[in-house]
Amino acid sequence: MKPILDPMCGPKMFYFDKDNANVLFGDIRWETHWTRQYKKLEIHPDKLMDARKLEFPDNSFYLVVLDPPHLINCGKTSDMGRSYGVLEKEWHAGMKKIFDEAWRVLKPNGTLIFKWADKDVTLAELLYVLKRQPLLGDKKPAANKAGTNRFWLVFFKEEEGNAVEQETS
Repeated sequence: MKPILDPMCGPKMFYFDKDNANVLFGDIRWETHWTRQYKKLEIHPDKLMDARKLEFPDNSFYLVVLDPPHLINCGKTSDMGRSYGVLEKEWHAGMKKIFDEAWRVLKPNGTLIFKWADKDVTLAELLYVLKRQPLLGDKKPAANKAGTNRFWLVFFKEEEGNAVEQETS
């Protein structure tokens, strides 16, 4: 089995190597589209999968990458909707399932990288729903041209019962 899972890879936009042999690229869709700028958009994962119900045993991957849809107010057939997917209006339960499944298949001492943009849902609301605190990440990134912040969050899965105690000074 590959050591890295990206169960919502979409068109693999932020990857330098879109065919990296260490990554199992998954997505719920297999599609090819042409954008309004006549750019070919391919969503061709290694394996079709639903990130809400991953068919892998517990503790399978060293690294899990999550880049879920984050736009609610976006048409499904728009360039943005086709590129990134559309977040359901009642997104809370689905997003919690996605995160919990990613956490389940992540090995102890593994890392989960989560990308989020706060156009329609704030980072604070997302973290409240996930019920988990990132180890590190962007707290206040610079906004893009559209005024949306993009966040990169890193979660670390400690081994149960082996949390490193913090020294007090």
